Amino acid sequence: MTTALESGPQASPRKKAVFRTPRPEDGFAVWEMVKNTPGLDTNSPYSYVLWFRDFADCSLLATVDDEIVGFLTGYRRPDEPDTYFVWQTAVSPRHGIPFLGVKLFEAAADRQRDRGARYVEATVSAENKAILMVLRQYARKRSAEVTDRVLFPADWLGDGHHDEVLHRIGPLADVPSKQKENTE
Repeated sequence: MTTALESGPQASPRKKAVFRTPRPEDGFAVWEMVKNTPGLDTNSPYSYVLWFRDFADCSLLATVDDEIVGFLTGYRRPDEPDTYFVWQTAVSPRHGIPFLGVKLFEAAADRQRDRGARYVEATVSAENKAILMVLRQYARKRSAEVTDRVLFPADWLGDGHHDEVLHRIGPLADVPSKQKENTE
């Protein structure tokens, strides 16, 4: 998972993020966010438009007043349909909502868990301590283990790229019905 955690001003009580499923027409705005977020691999605008056509049900946007302030792309693995892979996520540094990146990740992963996913996977570099903490916290809250291994070594990915370390969370505990009611 490539990601950028938020930083910025304290939240205004009036600001509230709305999570929604992306549409193909959101692809260019997400591409612009990626382009302006250090540390994220910039793919083509077409890749996001296509992603939001084919994998929209596994991805999520955060909006404030209809402006996209965060996104998460993911998919269910074809060879392991009970596994949800989080590919890329970022939030705008000026959104002003505390822990928006964490909330976005948890909402997307829980949505897939509600749809039958038993595992959540993401690739994270060892230097990205904040995201590693988010993954461990997510696993702990859901009574799951986290395992890791090198998925793709750096020499497969070109000069200057780090090893892509796969972090696998699961199996995920079922959501108690009372907790499910509070999240819908």
